[in-house]
Amino acid sequence: METRAGDPGAFANFDLSRVDSPAFVVDAAKLRSNLRILSEIGEQSGAKVLSALKAFSMWSTAPIVGEYLDGVCTSGLWEARLASEFYDGEIATYCAAYKAEDMDEILRLSDHVIFNSPAQIERFWPFIEGARARGESFDIGLRVNPLHPEGEVPKYDPSAPHSRLGFPIDQLTEDHVGLIDGIHFHNLCEQDFEPLQRTWDKVFDFLEPFFGQLKWINIGGGHHVTRADYQREELIEFLADMAEDTGAEIYIEPGEAVALDAGILVGTVLDVGWNGMPVAIVDISATCHMPDVIEAPYRPALLGERSEDEGEAVRLGGPSCLAGDVIGDYVLPTDPEAGQRFAFLDQAHYSMVKTTTFNGVPLPSIWLWDSETDSLECIRKFDYEDFRGRLS
Repeated sequence: METRAGDPGAFANFDLSRVDSPAFVVDAAKLRSNLRILSEIGEQSGAKVLSALKAFSMWSTAPIVGEYLDGVCTSGLWEARLASEFYDGEIATYCAAYKAEDMDEILRLSDHVIFNSPAQIERFWPFIEGARARGESFDIGLRVNPLHPEGEVPKYDPSAPHSRLGFPIDQLTEDHVGLIDGIHFHNLCEQDFEPLQRTWDKVFDFLEPFFGQLKWINIGGGHHVTRADYQREELIEFLADMAEDTGAEIYIEPGEAVALDAGILVGTVLDVGWNGMPVAIVDISATCHMPDVIEAPYRPALLGERSEDEGEAVRLGGPSCLAGDVIGDYVLPTDPEAGQRFAFLDQAHYSMVKTTTFNGVPLPSIWLWDSETDSLECIRKFDYEDFRGRLS
C-alpha cells in the first residue's frame, strides 16, 4: 500500500534532538491548518464534520479540534467516554456489536447511536425505550454496507465480500427504516472524491425510496480531503446536492484527514551491521509503534530520505524479537551509525492509537510542537509502570 502523504512541511526544520526517543511529535499549526480546511468544507456545503477518534484521539488537542469541527465520532464505550470528557460538540457512536452492560451509558453519552444490524436495534429496544423514558435524547442509526468495494487492500475495505461491517444495503426494508433516524455508510480508505461518487451512485437507488424519511445520512470517513490534490470543490457541491436530494442532514467523519502530515515519529539508530546489506536496529518497532506497516502493509515516508543514487539503502528493523519487525529499506539522510536520529513522516494518525508494549518495548513519548511559535511541550512520557499496569 503506497502512502499518499509524507509532506515534511515544517518538520523539515525541526531539530530531532529536542525530544527524547522514540517520540511522537504533533505540530499544532499543521493540525489547525487541516481543521480549517475541514471547517470550510462544512460551512460551504452545509454538512456537519466530525473527527474520528479511532484515527486520532490525542485528547490534549481536543480544544483545537473543538474550535473548528461539529463534534467527534467514536467506536464504543471507552471512546464515547473520552469524547464526553474532553471534546466539544456532538458524539456519534458506532460499534459492530454492543454489549448489554454498556448500552445505557452509550445511550446517555451519545447524540447518535449507530447499530450494525436491525437485529441489534430490536434486541436493545428496551434499553432505547428506557433511556428515552428517563428523558435522554439521542438518535438511532443503522450502518449499511454499500456492497461496493473501492479499497486497494481487501482487509481495509469495509465492502469487501463477506464483510462484517454494515447491514447489506440490498436487504434494507421499510420496516428497518421505521426503526431509525439516520443511515450511516463507510467504505473508503485514504481516497479521493471519485470513489465516494461511485459509492453514492450505488447507494442512491437503494435509499431513494426512503428520501424524506431520514433525518440524517452519515457518509463516514476515508476521505483524504486535506491532501493538497483532493477535489474539494467537487466534494462541497456533492454534499450540498446530497442534502437537497435526500432531505436529510449530511455528516462526514474524517479521521486521517484531521491529522494528515501533522506528526512525526522520531527514532534513534541503536546498532548497524551487515547481512548481505546494511541492517540497522532502531528503537522504533513496526509491530509495537507502527503496526500498519506490517498489517497493510505499507512503507512510511522518511524525513530527508535520499535516493539510491545518493547512498546505500539500509534495512531498518525494530528492537523486538519478532523476525518480521522490519520497517523497510531506506537511504538515510546521512550514512547510518549508532546514535543517529531520524523520523518517519505522517505518524499522528493510526500509529499513536495502535501502539503496544509487546516484548516490553517502551511506548514513544508524546510531544506537542507549534511550528508557528516554536513552542514545544512534552504531553506524556511512559515508563515501566505503564507496561506493568497492563499485565497481572
